[in-house]
Amino acid sequence: MTATATMITRFAPSPTGRLHLGNARSAIMNWAIARKAGGRFILRLDDTDTARSSEAHADAIRRDLDWLGLGWDEEIRQSDRLDLYRDAARRLQASGRIYEAFETPEELEFRRRAQARRGLPPVYDRAALTLSDAQKAELRSAGRTAHLRFLLEHGSVAWEDMIRGPVAVDAASVSDPVLVRGDGQVLYTLASVVDDAVMGISHIVRGADHVTNTGAQHQLFQALAATPPVFAHHSLLTAGDGEAFSKRTGALSLGSLRDSGVEALAVVSMLARLGSSLPVEPATSHQEILEGFDIAAFGRADTRIDDAELRQHSEKTVRALPFEAAAPRLSALGLSGAKAKAFWAAVAPNLAQFEDAADWVRLCSAGTTPLIDESDRAFVAEALATLPARPWDETTWATWTGAVKAASGRKGAALFKPLRKALTGLDRGPDMAALLPLLECVPTPENVSR
Repeated sequence: MTATATMITRFAPSPTGRLHLGNARSAIMNWAIARKAGGRFILRLDDTDTARSSEAHADAIRRDLDWLGLGWDEEIRQSDRLDLYRDAARRLQASGRIYEAFETPEELEFRRRAQARRGLPPVYDRAALTLSDAQKAELRSAGRTAHLRFLLEHGSVAWEDMIRGPVAVDAASVSDPVLVRGDGQVLYTLASVVDDAVMGISHIVRGADHVTNTGAQHQLFQALAATPPVFAHHSLLTAGDGEAFSKRTGALSLGSLRDSGVEALAVVSMLARLGSSLPVEPATSHQEILEGFDIAAFGRADTRIDDAELRQHSEKTVRALPFEAAAPRLSALGLSGAKAKAFWAAVAPNLAQFEDAADWVRLCSAGTTPLIDESDRAFVAEALATLPARPWDETTWATWTGAVKAASGRKGAALFKPLRKALTGLDRGPDMAALLPLLECVPTPENVSR
């Protein structure tokens, strides 16, 4: 890896399923440390598994990252870089760090079970290293194809982790990783290290389930004469029931959250804090999230995310959105300028999700069916007959209801609730002083006296 002062991170999903919150957490952390340092954030599609990868999933990944607001500086596809990996494999083989192995998956599984019965860890026994050239030729003539394993140097592999502090992995406790399958498919370990080295990746944030992989990959970087990146291994994210996420089940997938109205900014702000010593708070912008992000504040313990808590956080986020952030989306609803600003100030504190704003736009422009209790019908008709002429402003509601109170003797809920229900068809909602000037259609006394 070429020495550089620029921080370069990457998010490297395989396009074999839908992104879920666990994937998003890694993406957000890599994006955050790069952007906060003024560095570069790269999207790399790890699509060497041609049988399961699809362009539809690649498109969904881009769509999810766009939704989250995680812009990337460059996109790379591993399927375009196969020659790089094959060249690296040839160099490793020439230096004696790759060896041929011929075991079938069934044979390897039999050995693992035998090791388990003896209380031994399921580590590959390196039997292939004892094969003579004649034995290899015999296996090939019998139809066996060799897969290529990386020869680890036994000993401790240590690094300073940005989250976990000093970490050491005993290479003797790890199987020599398969780098190339018998059918020629380059596997994750080799392709990822080669790309990280060639791309100049300086920092990698990923889940704690990769700690052991990192130990093996450190040696692979060194065997390729490359400097390993700085690593951070965050705790694993689980659903509220403790179950791990799966990108193929769709549980809490980003697509399902988006479709159900969860605010993207809420997802980013929650995952940028959850599992750290910092409180999870609504954010009003991505810049605010970056300013408060601290990779060193995260801990080792597994972190749970509850769907109900996420949706509650999403509601708070929507209500805290400044008008400037909401304006482009209000424009799509047909609102702009001072009218849009007044609308947002009125309705934002009552929204559960942004999509609810469309209902209020319709109510303000087209009105609604009055909701009137029979016992209140005469009172509402008389009150509407005294509604001041337009234009209305933020003082109109107080002026009108004050006059109605004096004339009717009603006060409190008995005064305000029937009027709200007549004007909006609802028994609760935005502050009526702010909402009334926005109502283009209101019922007449004749409408409600029938």
